Amino acid sequence: MRGKLGLIIGFGIGYVLGARAGRQRYEQINAYWNRFTGSPTVQRAAGKAKEAAGGSAKRSLYAVQHGVERVGSAVADRLHRGEPTDEIVEQLEHQSGSAPQDTPASLRQALGNKPNP
Repeated sequence: MRGKLGLIIGFGIGYVLGARAGRQRYEQINAYWNRFTGSPTVQRAAGKAKEAAGGSAKRSLYAVQHGVERVGSAVADRLHRGEPTDEIVEQLEHQSGSAPQDTPASLRQALGNKPNP
């Protein structure tokens, strides 16, 4: 809320000062800005900044693509190893020393797997 209030106050002050300065002052500021942005030094700096940003964007895109490929292959490997629920049941059986027999009838049924024969 404080940010909105500050924005409104700043806009109001700028409007009042701009209205007092008039069209002539606006044209003067606009001319200064155009001379500044048209300067060869500023143009070179802007070109270098665009090149640097483009190079960074390409490197970032490559890093994201590489990360997505790694995650995708890790998920595929995990899915091809067996059902994750089987791994959980096996870990619980190993920890307790026997097959869990909790409600519902067994953990395998709760997880949607068929019971052991």
